[in-house]
Amino acid sequence: MPKTEVQNLLVVGFDTVSIANSAKKAGYKIYVADYFGDMDLRRVCSRYKSIIQQKPGKSCGRFESGFKPEAFVQMIKILLKKAEIDAVLLSSGLDDYFDVLNELNELVPILGNHPEVIKRVREKAKFFEELKRLRIPHPETMFVKDIKEAKIAAAEIGYPVVIKPSRGFGGANIRVARNPEALELAFKYASLGQDDVLVQKFIDGIHASASLLASHVAIKTLTINEQLIGLLYVFQREPFGYCGNVVPLCLANSVLKECKRIVERVALHFSLKGSNGIDFVISKENIPYVLEVNPRFQGTLECVERVLGMNLVKAHINACIYNSLPTIEEKSSNFCTRLILYTPTRVIAPDLTSFMEVRDTPLPRTIIERGEPLCSIMAAGNSGQSSLRKAKIMAKKIYRMLRPA
Repeated sequence: MPKTEVQNLLVVGFDTVSIANSAKKAGYKIYVADYFGDMDLRRVCSRYKSIIQQKPGKSCGRFESGFKPEAFVQMIKILLKKAEIDAVLLSSGLDDYFDVLNELNELVPILGNHPEVIKRVREKAKFFEELKRLRIPHPETMFVKDIKEAKIAAAEIGYPVVIKPSRGFGGANIRVARNPEALELAFKYASLGQDDVLVQKFIDGIHASASLLASHVAIKTLTINEQLIGLLYVFQREPFGYCGNVVPLCLANSVLKECKRIVERVALHFSLKGSNGIDFVISKENIPYVLEVNPRFQGTLECVERVLGMNLVKAHINACIYNSLPTIEEKSSNFCTRLILYTPTRVIAPDLTSFMEVRDTPLPRTIIERGEPLCSIMAAGNSGQSSLRKAKIMAKKIYRMLRPA
């Protein structure tokens, strides 16, 4: 178990800048094991290790070839030789790598969900079985090993279907198949490096997420958020690729109440702790269908903090160690957008340090390959549309600065 008095924190994963910033503001000493090693991360942590070594004139490579989960364990071991660390805060990237999470937890205790809890919500077959038993709405889902089984499953479920990898994050390699011919191509994407593949009923609706805090005795839904998925204007090439969020998502009170009811049931049933996220698709009939649980900090962190005027890392620590949950103001006129930009072609990273609202800032003059993440934009407004509009305006300015490598 983590110490009751936490001072030195290790942030681990792919989306670490907002967590590190929040922890720094809360007065903690920060260490990071990260994938990208961006400039704004370096400014807030005492020490860091990253998989990518950003250097002027050098390519940052491609995620699909650079991602090695075991590398995080090695980086953490190096950091532990230089510092005494009390607890780990998890970001995205390692949710489905249970051996890595167990090894990490033995090195430094994870503050939040134990690896066994993470496994319970991330082993998809068992997770959807539990949702079915609890009568919580979710898309009909079958698990298959090959294209023959996939065609049988799709015919049984009924087209259109969504074909998904059994593990992964960020919406990569997910496709909709509307007929058997499209199913074959979709299966090729989803089955890369996978033991099995999900065939899931396609639910047409709004992509949403819930940000929640859980203590040992209670659950608090912080915000329900709109997910920005597969946006072509930020050059996201994946149809379901994650492009950010608008916080909060405006919903009818009845739908909002039902989302919160489902959040509480899921979080209590799986014994979630601390900061967690639950992804939904809200159908045209206003039914929230649960897609998955993200049992760690989410990409919405800074948006949630701005909208609610709170420090989410501090709230996470209070929930996990002291069983204390914050008081949340139900009504708010604050909205915040996080918009993630991707590169339209192979580019030389511009100097983005003058943009106060840019996060995940690459080192100037590094080379970023086509379709890889460039940076994130934060924008506030008095409505979701106005905050997103501000983010789009800033995105256009940044894209005009790009030069081909």
